[in-house]
Amino acid sequence: MEIFRRALSITGPPESFALQTVQEAIKPQRQTKLVLDENQLLENILRTLLQELVSSAVQSGEPIMVYGRSVADGGAGLGQIPHLLDIVLYLCEKEHVEGGMIFQLLEDLTEMSTMIDCKDIFGYIESKQDILGKQELFARGKLVMLRTCNQLLRRLSKANDVVFCGRILMFLAHFFPLSERSAVNIKGVFNTSNETKYEKDAPEGFSIDFNFYKTFWSLQECFSNPPSVAQAPSKWHKFTASVAVVLSAFEAQPLSDEEGNANNFEEEVVAFSIKYLTSSKLMGLELKDPSFRRHILLQCLILFDYLKAPGKNEKDMPTEAMKEEIKSCEDRVKKLLEVTPPKGKEFLRCIEHILERERNWVWWKRDGCPPFEKQPMEKKVAQDVVKKRRPRWRLGNKELSQLWKWSDANPNALTDPQRVQTPSILEYWKPLAEDMDEGAGIEPEYHHKNNKVYCWKGLRFSARQDLEGFSRFTEYGIEGVVPPELLPPEVRSKYQGKTSDRSKRSKKDETKGAHPGEEQQIATPAGEGDEGGRHDTEAAPASMDMEGVAVAGNTSRGSTPTPEDDQKRRSETPDDREPGQLEPDGEMEPGEMEPEADLDI
Repeated sequence: MEIFRRALSITGPPESFALQTVQEAIKPQRQTKLVLDENQLLENILRTLLQELVSSAVQSGEPIMVYGRSVADGGAGLGQIPHLLDIVLYLCEKEHVEGGMIFQLLEDLTEMSTMIDCKDIFGYIESKQDILGKQELFARGKLVMLRTCNQLLRRLSKANDVVFCGRILMFLAHFFPLSERSAVNIKGVFNTSNETKYEKDAPEGFSIDFNFYKTFWSLQECFSNPPSVAQAPSKWHKFTASVAVVLSAFEAQPLSDEEGNANNFEEEVVAFSIKYLTSSKLMGLELKDPSFRRHILLQCLILFDYLKAPGKNEKDMPTEAMKEEIKSCEDRVKKLLEVTPPKGKEFLRCIEHILERERNWVWWKRDGCPPFEKQPMEKKVAQDVVKKRRPRWRLGNKELSQLWKWSDANPNALTDPQRVQTPSILEYWKPLAEDMDEGAGIEPEYHHKNNKVYCWKGLRFSARQDLEGFSRFTEYGIEGVVPPELLPPEVRSKYQGKTSDRSKRSKKDETKGAHPGEEQQIATPAGEGDEGGRHDTEAAPASMDMEGVAVAGNTSRGSTPTPEDDQKRRSETPDDREPGQLEPDGEMEPGEMEPEADLDI
């Protein structure tokens, strides 16, 4: 301890002698950093030395932060206690000793000092805020600093030491991050100890309705504990009735602009009081005070906003009837704030903005208080960045290349009967064929034809392996793609009938398709047609069919019709049409051709 006493008399920055002093006093195992036991020993020495310095300062009658100041400096130097704190702060900042040691000394110092000396001590803390807020120190001593500030706030008077209390709160707001959970009321606990006392019995000579007086001040019980309002329907009805009475009284006695301008708000802020007086004799004057009205109306809005606040359980949320009553009361309150002078509209706009921010704050607490701060992105130097080459695979990607390696190691993998294979058409369509059986009784929602993925895969299989079944999809849907051999007999006959009808229609279309080819030919004279008829009579009946096929081929190619062609055409002509007559929609002059015939030629 004597070594540290001598160090306090040394003038100059702490970095020139602080570490050497610790090495002489502790003789640590390491030259620059103390271990756990050595830190504890050093902390005990410093706390004892600090206690002796405070005791000496009290006995001398000097303020503790200026005790021991050197006379040679003309009174401008530091006292012994600030000098000791600077030495410890330097050692903690350079991580020579444990980082929380400086916070422990500051807590001891405030506990041993009077409130007058605590103002000087707190001034020292504010001057070292940047160093104390560094991450290596803040993580070790934030709880100790919070406990120290809370103890100071408990010792201070909220009425007489308002400025000092504000300094402590501002320091905590700057020292701790915005997302610090210790500064947030997570559970939403209300200060129910804040009771408003008012008269229970009517005094003599009371000029205002005493029932109104009691109703008015009884609302403070609800404002101090909002959760109690919605706990029981009786309490809620009593509260709404009391609010309606107060709002009706405010509406019946509107304030004029002269009454609003009579109050100087700038002077009122200086003499601002936390609570209003509840004397029954002042009730009439308070009702004419614009700031008093705003105070009560603002309390109503805060309570309504709490009842509508997000993030609650289902049982804590208001009912539909309560929501309607809250909405009507809230509209009345906002109208009264708007007409309350001076600057009622501006005041209401500010209050709505504040309540909106409060709702955002509630959402943030409900989500677990995520941090607002984001670490800045580090700019990487181009020289330090090493571009990694992407690996090149033999077959394009890692998975295919791995499969290729496995096939080299296991050549029987592709011939293994147990491996996963693409099913055949019959295997794939078998579930749908079973669903098509009416005796199975498959419900529509479980039918395979309603499974889009199943139908899409089946169409892909049919397009590759069963082109005939795939062609039936356009006419019969997905059920027509199923192979007939899988269908039940009664269902198969139904689809077979449709197939035969389709084949007949296709043959008929082929027969009609021969006429356009004939119309593309040049019309021949009637004499040639007669000559053709004589040739057909001489020809054998068996050769007519073969010639008919040849006629179709010849006419499609636009060749000159033969006598056999003329005979074939006359045989297909209806009875009501003369030989050589063309269809009505295909009439043309001899030697004239249709435009389509030109394309074919």
